[in-house]
Amino acid sequence: MSREFNRRGVFTFTGTGTSQGVPVITCKCEVCRSADPRDRRFRSSGYVSFEEGAFMIDIGPDFRMQCLNFDIHRLDGIFITHEHIDHVNGLDDVRPFNYLQGRMMPMYGESRVLKEIKRRNRYIFQPIAYFGLPQIELIRVKPYKIVDFKGLEVLPFRVMHGELPILGYAFGDMIYITDAKYVEVAAIEILKQAKTIVLNALHHRPHHTHFNLSEALDFISKHGLSNVYLTHISHQMGLYGEVSPSLPSGVHLAYDGLQLPFHY
Repeated sequence: MSREFNRRGVFTFTGTGTSQGVPVITCKCEVCRSADPRDRRFRSSGYVSFEEGAFMIDIGPDFRMQCLNFDIHRLDGIFITHEHIDHVNGLDDVRPFNYLQGRMMPMYGESRVLKEIKRRNRYIFQPIAYFGLPQIELIRVKPYKIVDFKGLEVLPFRVMHGELPILGYAFGDMIYITDAKYVEVAAIEILKQAKTIVLNALHHRPHHTHFNLSEALDFISKHGLSNVYLTHISHQMGLYGEVSPSLPSGVHLAYDGLQLPFHY
């Protein structure tokens, strides 16, 4: 992470919401009724594009609409943080990329996560001669073992989602973390070298598996992090137009469609 990066890629927030998204079905709070497009949030994920390729980080239930809304027409792989439904349930919509690109889609994740994805999606992975199924290649990754993805080094690292071990990802001079309640020491050293960091902040109240806003801000301050964008945001966080200006310098509330440069 400390070397010079001379090439430029783009990270797009394809989703910045929680497992229910925003607006939440049946909710009539001011955030869910807001006319500000920055208050409308798909389930959390990101699209990483660079000269040699492109990949998603997580592929949740909103994947189809994310592709349509943000003009995603190339996808060379998928990196999964963990197996929860809001991060993996868009798998069937990989099919158009299979057809367009004429090959299987690599999906990277920890062995536990891939096993669970395979169990839930037996129809994809059973040896059945059925035309039109998603074509997925499962590739195991381990924390702190670099993946060479089309010339871009992607480094998985360990964070804790409550008691569940999950992955964050570093690529070039950027970091992506979602659903964290605790970040282990080895990962913090990686964060300190990044120029741009994505970090989850759920809402204001304490939560047993996620940073709330004050915990995220304390974490950022304690470790001297800057240029941080908050994601995995609940409607209970409040209106973008009110919360965003209240944040400390160098900390930003992310929103769907926001694009950030990174270097690799």
